[in-house]
Amino acid sequence: MNKVYLYDTTLRDGSQQEGISFTVTDKLKIAQKLDDLGIDYIEGGWPGSNPKDTEFFQKAHQLKLKHAVLVAFGSTRRIDVTVEQDSGLKALINSGARAVNIVGKTSDRQVTQVLETTLSQNLALIKESVAFLKSKGLTVFFDAEHLFDGFKSNPNYTIETLAAASEGGADCLVLCDTNGGTLPSEAADIIAKIQKKVKCPLGIHAHNDCDLAVAVSLTAVEQGVSHVEGTFNGYGERCGNANLCSIIPNLQLKMGIKVLASKQLAQLTEVSRFISEVANHPPVPQLPYVGSSAFVHKAGLHVSALSKWTDSYQHINPKLVGNNLRVIISELSGKSNIIYKAKELGIPLPPRGKQAMYILDHIKQLENAGFQYENADASFELLILRSQEDYKPPFELIDYMVVVERHRRLPASYEIGSELLAEATIKVKIDNRIMHTASEGNGPVNALDYALRKALLEFYPSLKKVDLIDYKVRILEGSSGTGSLVRVFIESSDDKVQWRTVGSSTNIIEASWLALYDSMEYFLLKVDKKGRRTV
Repeated sequence: MNKVYLYDTTLRDGSQQEGISFTVTDKLKIAQKLDDLGIDYIEGGWPGSNPKDTEFFQKAHQLKLKHAVLVAFGSTRRIDVTVEQDSGLKALINSGARAVNIVGKTSDRQVTQVLETTLSQNLALIKESVAFLKSKGLTVFFDAEHLFDGFKSNPNYTIETLAAASEGGADCLVLCDTNGGTLPSEAADIIAKIQKKVKCPLGIHAHNDCDLAVAVSLTAVEQGVSHVEGTFNGYGERCGNANLCSIIPNLQLKMGIKVLASKQLAQLTEVSRFISEVANHPPVPQLPYVGSSAFVHKAGLHVSALSKWTDSYQHINPKLVGNNLRVIISELSGKSNIIYKAKELGIPLPPRGKQAMYILDHIKQLENAGFQYENADASFELLILRSQEDYKPPFELIDYMVVVERHRRLPASYEIGSELLAEATIKVKIDNRIMHTASEGNGPVNALDYALRKALLEFYPSLKKVDLIDYKVRILEGSSGTGSLVRVFIESSDDKVQWRTVGSSTNIIEASWLALYDSMEYFLLKVDKKGRRTV
C-alpha cells in the first residue's frame, strides 16, 4: 500500500473540546513534540479568526521542525467578496504556512440552510478558493465538510463539490464525517463510490459521536485513503475526534502500514501524557495503547497465565508504544498476583509456599474492611514485608490520642469567630526507646503528622524531606451516615519519588493514621541512616 500521511489537528479541532484552552506557548510546545514524534502535518489553527492563532503562526518560525509541515486552517471565500478581497484567504497566505486546509460545504442542505446560498454558487466558492491558494504556491487540502451526510442526501451534488475542489487543484480531498454518525460499512461504500468518480487523493476526518471515529478512519485506509486526520487523546468538540493514539499503532502494528519509526512509536504514550498535562486534562486510564490501565492485569487467572506466557492476556508488547505491563492487587487476585507483584518489588516469594496464600487471604480480609491496594503499592509492599518473620520495622506505635477543641475569640453568640484547635500526642518505640511527643496542627491529621515527625526526627532526620502532597477520603457505605466506613489515600513525596498508602476504618482519624503510618515507615525503609535513597 502507498504511504499513509498523519495529519494532527489537536491544536485546532482538539482545542474545541470543552475545558481545553491552549495558550500560544502551549501550542508551540505541542507542535514541537508532534514533530519529534514524526507527525507529517500539524494544523496550527485558524489565523485571522482570533488573535491567539494569528500569534501562533507569527511565532511558529521559532520552531525547529525536522519533519512536520505546519498547516493553517480556514474556509472558502465569503459569498459577497472575491478571492482577492477575502480577509480569511489573505490571512492564510500571510500566515507563512506552506500548506493550508480550507473547509467547504459538500452537503446540499448545509449549503441552502446554513450557508444560505445556491448550490451552483457554492461550487464556485470551492473551486475559486482552492485555485487562488494554489496560485500562491501552497499545498492545499480541502476539508469536505458533512461529506458522508451530504452523500446520503444528494450523492450527485456531493460529487460535484469534490470535483470543483479537484479542478481548482486541491492536493487532497478530506472526507469529513462532521457529525460523527457514519458506520464503518457506510463509509466504505461511500468512499468506493467516490473513488470511481474522483481521481484526486483522498483523506479522512472522522468525529467520535458514535464511538466509531477510529474504526471509520481505519476503514477508509483499507479503502485506499492515504491521508488521516485526528487529534491526540481524541480531543475535540462534543465526543471528540478520531484518536491518533489508537490510529497510529493500529496502522503500524495491526495493518502493517509503517507511519513512524519504531523509536518514535515507543514515544507514543509519553507524548499522549505530555499533551494531557499541557491541556490540563487528566489522562484517561482506559485509553487503548497509551492509557495507564491499557496493560493492567487484576484477575488472578490472567496473572497466572501471564507469568507463564507474557502475551497470554495482552494483544501487543506494551513497550512498543512506550507503555508498561502492570499487575495490581485486589480481592479478585490470585496467588500468582502476589508472587508476580512481590518479584517486581524485589521480594522473592516461593511459589509453592504458604506465605503468598497467607498474604492473599489477608488482603481479601482487609479489602472487605475497606482497604484497597490497586493504587497503594507502598502499603502493599509493607504488607508483604510485615508477613516475614524476620521483619523489623523502623518504629512501632504504642499509642496516640487526638483532641479537637473550639476556642472562641468573640462572644459565644458569634459562631463565626470560633477557632478549632487540634492537638495530637503520640508514643512510639524506636530502638527500645519510648518517644512521647505532642503537637498542634491545622486539623487532626495535620496534628498527627507533626507529632509523629517530632517523635521520629531525632532518629531519622531525613523525614524532613517528606511531604504529604495529596489526601483523599472516600465514604464507602453512605447508608450508615457519619458512622460509615471510610477509605483514606495519602500520596507522599521526597522530591524524587512519590508513593501511595491506604487506610480504612469507620473512624476517619484512624483511617488517616493508618495511611500516614505506612507512608513514614515505607520511606524509612528506602533510605539509609543519612537519608540517602537505597532503592
